[in-house]
Amino acid sequence: MLKQQSHIVAPIPDELRTRALYTVEQLRERGKADKVAIDQLFDLIVELTDAGLDFFFLEPLRRLNAGNMMMGMAKMGISSMLKGSKMVVHKVLKKLDDRSLAAILDFIAEIIHEPEPA
Repeated sequence: MLKQQSHIVAPIPDELRTRALYTVEQLRERGKADKVAIDQLFDLIVELTDAGLDFFFLEPLRRLNAGNMMMGMAKMGISSMLKGSKMVVHKVLKKLDDRSLAAILDFIAEIIHEPEPA
């Protein structure tokens, strides 16, 4: 579905991509929205969110050679944003059923892509 729409892209480290796809597959095989699955999914979502926030908010400042004070303020703001997001995501995930877990795993698999060949 995403490939039929315009979208923005945030790169993630290859190690995170590999781990994310492995986690998605592992959780699909389990098929249960139990505490273990929810904890693993929560950790993955937080890490993907952190990578995206870094790219969209800090990378432009790095490219502008922003000073330490500006970077520090930006990092503090992003940290607050991530902290708030964690609380919301945790509340949502606690209420997941097996079908909803599968839908979220499908979404994560849909948004993760390998790099195009050079």
